[in-house]
This record gives sequence, structure tokens and C-alpha cells, in this order.
Amino acid sequence: MRAERGQATVELLGAVPALLLLGLVVFQLLAVGYAAVLAGNAAEAGALAAAGGADATDAARAAVPGWQRARMKVEADAGRVEVRMRPPSPLDRVEEALEVAASAAVVAP
Repeated sequence: MRAERGQATVELLGAVPALLLLGLVVFQLLAVGYAAVLAGNAAEAGALAAAGGADATDAARAAVPGWQRARMKVEADAGRVEVRMRPPSPLDRVEEALEVAASAAVVAP
């Protein structure tokens, strides 16, 4: 019995990095989903603004929280708005690889 003393501590220390990695992966997936929702909302707001005669780029940027505006690119052309957005990530390469895009268009009657 004495030889098994401390085994649970060693197993716990082995599991902590795996749990931290799992937590980071889940956080990154949530960030990608949130960025996709923000990009879709921004594209729709830009298209609606273009339909009303306003500037689509400004409307798309205004539809996004301030901390995310630096991570987005907006292209507007003839009632079609495309928004590309990078989710927040601790690694720059991961941000670039997980970039999401959304587009919306308005057709004149």
C-alpha cells in the first residue's frame, strides 16, 4: 500500500495540462462562432443601409462592438456587402486560419 502513495497527485498533475488545452480549444470554438454571428449581423446591417441610400461600410462597422472593429474587413459594392472577421485568439496564425466571412445583398425592386 505504501508504494501507491501519491499516485492520485501524479495523475492529477498529468491531467491538468490536458484540461487546460481542452478549455482553450472550447474557448477558441466559441470565439469563432461569435465572430461568425457578428460578421453576419454586420453584413446585414450594411446591406440594409445600402438599400436605404446610406454608406454600407459605415453601417457594417457600427453594427460591431468597438473591440472587434479592428479585426474586420468590409467590402461593399452595388448593394452587396461582404464582411470578413478574425476571431480573437492568443496566436496570430490561429486568428488568420479561422477567419470567418459573411455576405448580404439587397436587390432593388
